Amino acid sequence: MIDLHYWPTPNGHKITLFLEETGLDYTIRPVNIGTGEQFRPDFLKIAPNNRMPAIVDHEPKDGGEPVAIFESGAILLYLAEKTGRFLPSDIHGRYTVIQWLMWQMGGLGPMLGQNHHFSRYAPEKIDYAVNRYVNETNRLYGVLDRQLAGRDFIAGDYSIADMACYPWIVPYEAQGQKLEDFPNLARWFNAIAERPATKRAYARGEEIRPSDAPMTEEQKKILFGQNAQSGR
Repeated sequence: MIDLHYWPTPNGHKITLFLEETGLDYTIRPVNIGTGEQFRPDFLKIAPNNRMPAIVDHEPKDGGEPVAIFESGAILLYLAEKTGRFLPSDIHGRYTVIQWLMWQMGGLGPMLGQNHHFSRYAPEKIDYAVNRYVNETNRLYGVLDRQLAGRDFIAGDYSIADMACYPWIVPYEAQGQKLEDFPNLARWFNAIAERPATKRAYARGEEIRPSDAPMTEEQKKILFGQNAQSGR
């Protein structure tokens, strides 16, 4: 049994995509980041960076004590190694997947996250910031589009690299992008969207927080006003 500490954000969706693909037994433990539940002491013991998702695997592969993991990329690697799925065993295939997972963690996620913030949530529109991150989003879409030329998925077969990237492309319209400008990416995106596991994963998120639920001003203060004191 895996406890998944989760809220339906792009990083949260990464993990439900994997769990639904593999059929691992898991229970969602909602962490409402809009009300500050990520600062609860019991959650901080698992995720000291006060970010979700995080997991606790009560049946690790070695049969030992429960394993707690935070950071979505680390969780995907752990689950792939636990199940032997969605991460190739040969060195070339393995590191092709890992480098694209790191690309998402270090580039696609942070840059698109800033796009979301300045385009949708900032209290004032700062044209320079909006243009900066919309343009960088466009560049990253182009990188992914070129990688997908002649490939069904990012590293050939469907992998944790695809699961990491896909949720960040879902809100492409809000990011100021058009999928028709990136034909390889559009084909890849539509193929993943049609996977039964993807539909199940996103349905789980809708059960917890509908995607069209508005963000209140109080929630924005909690999410965007954090400092070193927030987790104390």
